[in-house]
Formats: sequence, structure tokens, C-alpha cells
Amino acid sequence: MRPATSNHFLLARPSLNLESTEAFWVDGLGLEVLYRRNPAPEGSHAITTIGWPGAARHLELVGDPAGETPAAPTEEDLLVHYFDGPVDLEVIDRLVIAGGTGVPARNPCWDRWRVTLEDPDGYRLVLSSRQWESTTAT
Repeated sequence: MRPATSNHFLLARPSLNLESTEAFWVDGLGLEVLYRRNPAPEGSHAITTIGWPGAARHLELVGDPAGETPAAPTEEDLLVHYFDGPVDLEVIDRLVIAGGTGVPARNPCWDRWRVTLEDPDGYRLVLSSRQWESTTAT
């Protein structure tokens, strides 16, 4: 069985502070909370799944306030959003207000058509004015 483009794709990552990280992605970028689970008495983690309704790709934030599995992002851990046109400066402002920090990209080519921000856990979001083309992904 091969994956199909209609199959869901979920990227899960730990978060030291679900509230602040959720604010970055929801209030800043405009994603929606699709699912939320608070920690259960038997020790399960709090989970917040965010994305656009109906999309086949989602981001799952796994609460880890004790830092048992701390977020360990590198400068190359990028989630890239292709806008297919100019990136709205209001979106960048909202992301910064919601806890994001603008950072230079490790690879200078990312700075040419893109803006890179770190979320409160240090993971990077790249906003690209380019259109996605599988042959020119970088």
C-alpha cells in the first residue's frame, strides 16, 4: 500500500508551553484548533492539534511542561508555508505579537524570498512569497 496525497499527514512536536505555542500558530498564522486533549490522571500528555479544517496536513503540539522530552529544534527544522505571492506584513506582525521571533535563516537562500520566525519553542516557520514547485523547493 502506498500513501496517497489525500492521506492525512501529522507532524507532532513537543512543547514546553502549549498556550504560548498555540497562540503563535493560531493567533499569529491563523490556523485553527482541531482537537484538544488535556492530560488525563493516568499520565497522558496534553495535546493540541492545529491546522486548517479539511486540510490533510496538521501540526500536533504535545505538552511537556516538565521537559521530559524537551523541544530540541535546530536551525534546519523548518515548516515552510508557500504563499504564492507577497507575504502579508500583517501576518508577520501577528506572529511577532503572538510570541514569534524573527531570525536570519541558516541557509542564505531562504532569506531571498522568505521570512523566518521561531515559535515560542524555537521551531522555525518560514513564510515564502514563492509558489511551491517540487523542482525548486529551496
